[in-house]
Amino acid sequence: MPFGEAPPLHIHQREDEVFHILGGVMRFRVGDQEITAGTGDTVMAPKGVPHAFRVESTEGAHCLTIMQGSDFETMLRQASRTAERPNLPEAMTPSSEMIERLVAICAANKIDIVGPPVS
Repeated sequence: MPFGEAPPLHIHQREDEVFHILGGVMRFRVGDQEITAGTGDTVMAPKGVPHAFRVESTEGAHCLTIMQGSDFETMLRQASRTAERPNLPEAMTPSSEMIERLVAICAANKIDIVGPPVS
């Protein structure tokens, strides 16, 4: 993930989410805790607890995300599109239509968007 990547604050209703940092630095908000994690660290975001993260390292970050179920994977498949080229697309500000679509797809997969990204 590139520097600054930050999904909105969200809650998984049925799935715990585990992040194992393979490279780089990420800052997490899990409930009321703020956690900075680097290479080799693991962060747990239990189901029912609001959480989000932000990639803090300028070179980006790599993490292994582990879920026990298919809600998150199904949401990703429904929200994704085929890549146009092998590298990451340019960063952009999502339109209101894009945000509405993501919120609806997440809700259909038992993931509630409850706040803004970590800044």
